[in-house]
Amino acid sequence: MLKKILKWTGLILLFIIVGVSVIVLLNQNKKFEAPYPAIKASTDSAVLARGKYLVYGPAHCADCHSKPGTEELVDKGQEVDLPGGRDFALPIGHIYPKNITPDKETGIGNLSDETIARSLRYGVGHDGRAIFDFMPFYNISDADLTAIISYIRTIKPVKNVIPKNNMNVLGMVIKAFMLKPVGPTGTPPKSVQPDTTVDYGRYMAMSVANCVGCHTMRDLKTGAFIGEPFAGGFKMESVVDPEHYECESPNLTPDKETGRIYGWTEEMFVKRIRQGKIIKHSPMPWGPFSRMSDLELKAIYKFLQTVKPVHNKVELTVYEKKS
Repeated sequence: MLKKILKWTGLILLFIIVGVSVIVLLNQNKKFEAPYPAIKASTDSAVLARGKYLVYGPAHCADCHSKPGTEELVDKGQEVDLPGGRDFALPIGHIYPKNITPDKETGIGNLSDETIARSLRYGVGHDGRAIFDFMPFYNISDADLTAIISYIRTIKPVKNVIPKNNMNVLGMVIKAFMLKPVGPTGTPPKSVQPDTTVDYGRYMAMSVANCVGCHTMRDLKTGAFIGEPFAGGFKMESVVDPEHYECESPNLTPDKETGRIYGWTEEMFVKRIRQGKIIKHSPMPWGPFSRMSDLELKAIYKFLQTVKPVHNKVELTVYEKKS
C-alpha cells in the first residue's frame, strides 16, 4: 500500500513539474500591448543639444549602453559610442543592454520614433516583449523624450550584434510569471521647465537621473521597490570586481543620525558630484552625473531635503564578499 502511495505521489509530482516547466517555456516570449506615444524626432539644434546633455549627463545612457572596455572613459564623463553589449550578471541571469546607435542591422536604425518612445515610456520592446526595469523613464516629459530620441538618431552608427539575454531557471520563472511592463504613474508632462525648485529636483531624481532606483531597497529578482524611498541599503555588485566586492547605496534622506548628506550645504553637494568617482567599485554613474548643470544639481539637493527622513544606517558602501 505504501509503495502504491509513493508511486502515485511521485507521478503526480512529476506531472506537476513537467506541466510547470512547459508553461514556463511557453511564456518566455509573452507579448504585451502598449500605446505608441506621439513622439517625432526633431532636427532643431536646441532639441538636439538638450538630448545630448541628457544622454551623456543625467539620463546616463552611456553607463549601460557603452561598449565593454570603455568604463573608465564613462567614469571620466567622456562621450563614448553606445553600441551596447556589456554583461550585467544578476541573480536572474545575464542581461545585455542593446545597441542604441542608428545602425540599421544591429541598432535602432529601422525602428520608428514611436516604437523607441514606447520602449522608454511603457517598457515594451519593438517585438512586444516586456523590458526589464532598468530604464525608468516612464514619467519623463514629452519634450525630454523627444530630445533623447532626436539626439541618438544623430550619433555614429556602430554595427554590434548583441547577445540575447541569458536567463537562468529563476530568471525564466520570473520572466514567465512576474515580468510585466511598468509604464507611467500618471500622464507624463508635455514639458518641464529647468530651474532650481524642489519640483524640478523631484522630476530629475525620480524620472530622469533615477536616484531613487539605486538609493531605495529593491528586489534584485523582480526590480520591485521594497524599501523607503532614498533610504539606501540596496546591494549591488562592484562594477570592477563583481566576484569579490559588493556595494550598498547610502541613505540620502535627511535623517539626523543616518542620512549620508545630512548637514551638507548645497555647495558641498554640488562639489561632491563634480568630483566624480572616488571609490572605484561604486556603481553610481559619477561620470555622467559630473556633467550635470549647477541648476539641476541644486534642484536635486533641494528635493532631497524634503523627502521623508528614514533611520537606516548603512555601515559600509563597499565591502568584500564573504567566501
